[in-house]
Amino acid sequence: MIVTMTPNPSLDLTVEVDQLRRGHVLRAERSHLDPGGKGVNVSRALAAHGRKTTAVFFAAGAEGVRLTDLLDEQGVAVQRVPVSGVTRTNLTLAEPDGTVTKLNLPGPVCGETDGDAILDAVLAVCDASTEWIAGCGSLPPGAAADSYAKLVTRARAAGVQVAVDSSGPALWHCLSARPDVVKPNREELAECAGFTVPTLGAAVRAADELRARGARAVLASLGSDGAVLVDEHGAIHGEAAVDAARSSVGAGDALLAGFLAAGGGGRAALATALAWGAAATGLAGSRMPTPADVRRIDVMIHPAVDADRVLEEGR
Repeated sequence: MIVTMTPNPSLDLTVEVDQLRRGHVLRAERSHLDPGGKGVNVSRALAAHGRKTTAVFFAAGAEGVRLTDLLDEQGVAVQRVPVSGVTRTNLTLAEPDGTVTKLNLPGPVCGETDGDAILDAVLAVCDASTEWIAGCGSLPPGAAADSYAKLVTRARAAGVQVAVDSSGPALWHCLSARPDVVKPNREELAECAGFTVPTLGAAVRAADELRARGARAVLASLGSDGAVLVDEHGAIHGEAAVDAARSSVGAGDALLAGFLAAGGGGRAALATALAWGAAATGLAGSRMPTPADVRRIDVMIHPAVDADRVLEEGR
């Protein structure tokens, strides 16, 4: 089983428009509502592939109930941790060429007691079959910056491997607790390492910097340039072909889900991660791919030796 912790989940409302024009009245082509938040999406992707998972998250107000109901409909086991306030609703505006504009709300305010409660809930749902705990996403207002560091410490004491997908202080603080995997995107990788990442070589150097600070492995998603995995065995780079990208929302979450589902380390896990992530980009909104959506034949894995390769802008 893979347990996910999402301190700041959301309802994700995706609206598809023919073109985003500021200051105009736009007519939506279509819209749909999905359960959201990075850890929630990881659990959704795992459940869609028949993998056992439990999503643990803060739930506030009627929106928190709606989030739970949507996950129930998708067959995702949940453990709600009640908090006061309102679970946020995030808005995604998607254009036909794959351009996505997101408006993310801050979420309900959570205090120290709430932080302890969600960590207790995560450890409580773990059993002998639990292979990984994935702590994912931003922290809600009021949450301690070392929340993921505490998760790593407690999970490792319980003998469970931990992956963290976050950014800013939440990511920085967790490194010293030595998470088994961290999964930054290119922007988060650069911010944490303290220098820009214009090339594949720079991405590897930045991942090495995160490993020097404590991460055992770094799985860095690089948008259309694929992903790089840097661990004790070195660095490998992989890419997956995408015929027609519809939305990048949730693609990194699907990538992490595939990586953990395939064991959480090595060439085969990176290949699975890329296949799941590429499949997600071909789906509308924040839908998670099913096995029918995944095309493993389009994945290429190779050593990360092309250090001078320039990464695409805006990815």
